[in-house]
Amino acid sequence: MTRYYRPIPQNDPARPEGALTLAGGWCWFTHVEVLSRSEAPRVLPAQAVPPEALSRLTAPRAALAGMSMAAPQLMGILNVTPDSFSDGGKFDAPEAALAHAQAMEAAGVAIIDVGGESTRPGAATVEAEAEIARTAPVIAAIRARSAVPISIDTRKAAVAEAALRAGANLVNDVAAFTHDPALAGVSAAAGVPVCLMHAQGDPETMQKDPRYDNVLLDVFDFLAERVAAAEAAGIPRERICVDPGIGFGKTLAHNLALLQRISLFHALGCPILLGASRKRFIGVIAGAESAEDRAFGSVAVALGALGQGVQILRVHDTKETKQAIDLMRAVMHGQAGHEAGAR
Repeated sequence: MTRYYRPIPQNDPARPEGALTLAGGWCWFTHVEVLSRSEAPRVLPAQAVPPEALSRLTAPRAALAGMSMAAPQLMGILNVTPDSFSDGGKFDAPEAALAHAQAMEAAGVAIIDVGGESTRPGAATVEAEAEIARTAPVIAAIRARSAVPISIDTRKAAVAEAALRAGANLVNDVAAFTHDPALAGVSAAAGVPVCLMHAQGDPETMQKDPRYDNVLLDVFDFLAERVAAAEAAGIPRERICVDPGIGFGKTLAHNLALLQRISLFHALGCPILLGASRKRFIGVIAGAESAEDRAFGSVAVALGALGQGVQILRVHDTKETKQAIDLMRAVMHGQAGHEAGAR
């Protein structure tokens, strides 16, 4: 029987003796929740965790694309698409895309995520040539003016190759190398970090009655298998971050179950990336039909994830999220100067 060890993160300034630092970051823990597919959850002292599993929970995470994982980092979203769910068409012109990238960098993002294919529910696949034409020139233009890290949000090897040549630093694949297995080899050969995300089905079909035996453990097992596959392709674990894929083949209940116990994913020994910004479940809970009206809910979800040690937050509302994180960390530490996004 497989057991899963979820750290119960805390941030209180009264840290007891013997408390363990979570993933080399800002949270600590003294207990874990033990989960399995056949037994009721139990809470045990951290010292009861097997040494290898405990090491995965506590080991400091290596920097990714120059970003320290000891502090929260913001990934700003730059969709150069005509049909993304929140901002489709706003930044598909090169001048608008570059201006938005500069505004996000000024707001304090640590990395800019450029995507040329919408992965909203119901979206059709975009041909690689069209995706390259949308993304590579924008990446090159950003790189010509700035050293800010850039990630390419793509499922396709050819698109990633063009983006890396243009100056991208990280490959962010919502399909975790299952859509185009060649993408793993491209990433390994380039020596760049990657983000592996869980999705059930492809964008065209993923929201048609998604089902799981246990969404938290099913997503964890999928990501564990994809991390192992990436390692086998030549990408070391220290260059991998994972994303549970909020909204990708998940109902509202599935999303909330993942967010409630997202600290489980620290057990993979990789940084965690969360992309929940402006997602539909926020609108359902908050009564915000328009994606642009979901900033406050998105910030609330981001702060909840921060409290569980999530290292990278992929967001649309960069200025608002940065301010909220700076204030939360100042309160946590009792002083200013613990800003998010410090590379």
